[in-house]
Amino acid sequence: MSNLEHLIKQFSGKKVLVAPLDWGLGHATRCIPIIKMLKDCKAEVLIGAEGPAALLQNREFPNIKILPLKGYRIKYSKSKAFFFFNILSQLPKIARAVNYEKKWLDKMIESEKIDVVISDNRLGLSNQKIPCYFITHQLHIKSGFSFLDKIIQKINYSYLNQFKECWVPDFENQDNYAGELSHPKILPQVPVKYIGLLSRFQKSDVQKKYRLAIVLSGPEPQRTIFENKIINQLKFINDSVLLVRGLPDEKQPLKALPQNVTWYDHLQAEALSVAMQQSEIVLSRSGYSTIMDLIAIEQKAVLVPTPGQTEQEYLAKYLSEIGLFISISQAELDLKKLLKNS
Repeated sequence: MSNLEHLIKQFSGKKVLVAPLDWGLGHATRCIPIIKMLKDCKAEVLIGAEGPAALLQNREFPNIKILPLKGYRIKYSKSKAFFFFNILSQLPKIARAVNYEKKWLDKMIESEKIDVVISDNRLGLSNQKIPCYFITHQLHIKSGFSFLDKIIQKINYSYLNQFKECWVPDFENQDNYAGELSHPKILPQVPVKYIGLLSRFQKSDVQKKYRLAIVLSGPEPQRTIFENKIINQLKFINDSVLLVRGLPDEKQPLKALPQNVTWYDHLQAEALSVAMQQSEIVLSRSGYSTIMDLIAIEQKAVLVPTPGQTEQEYLAKYLSEIGLFISISQAELDLKKLLKNS
């Protein structure tokens, strides 16, 4: 039994709220194995989410009740140079969202009779009435400025210390996948438990079907900027290509693509796992949930971090240096050259 399975087993027969953050779909996707474990141990699960995250969870778990919970609704910059300062300017919005979460949870505990909360990076979902658990791989949040890192960590820890435990989806020893992000010099006061890989995927024996699978993800406008660059380059590729747009709520079809390109707006977990394993190479963002999925299925991949997103840039560089994946910047990406050299 894994560390996570052992932790989840204690919630047998309990009513558990699982609430992922809404910055992209990574937090929602990595909650899928947690929800499955909870269901397996006969816990009653509720999901707190809105928008694409709620839609994704509803497609994976159509019989689970979803409680509408407003996200942080962060808007990302088009420019790498202003990425961090754009996030910094939205700190008041984040603070308001955290305060809203606290009030919302207090009401839900009473109306839904919730016994336990599992929060994936939602800072405001702690409450003294019931045990609340926090999931994060970023105990050290990299801003790109060392003096700010200390301030951010202090603020972050002030929220984390209000939870019963902090669960880190990584390994505690040196053979880990998030490096400094999950192994800071100073840990929070709350008990920290490393739960290993947290992936919705399982390795399977399938035949190769695609030369390249492109899996898009992340918040706008960078997702669309990346997609447009990819589509422009696909015109010059003759190999079989799979494109998954990462848009569970999309209703507008793409413009004409070459016949060698198969595309989907969204694939559910099992179908996406198979499709990625049917591909010789996967091209994706370096979000940590995507990285854990790639590691789980032992998939060869090229990581393209979101420009300016320091976490993804660090992870891509770190995993490239230890020889696990190839990393390339969005500005330098050339699909024709990549396929020729791979």
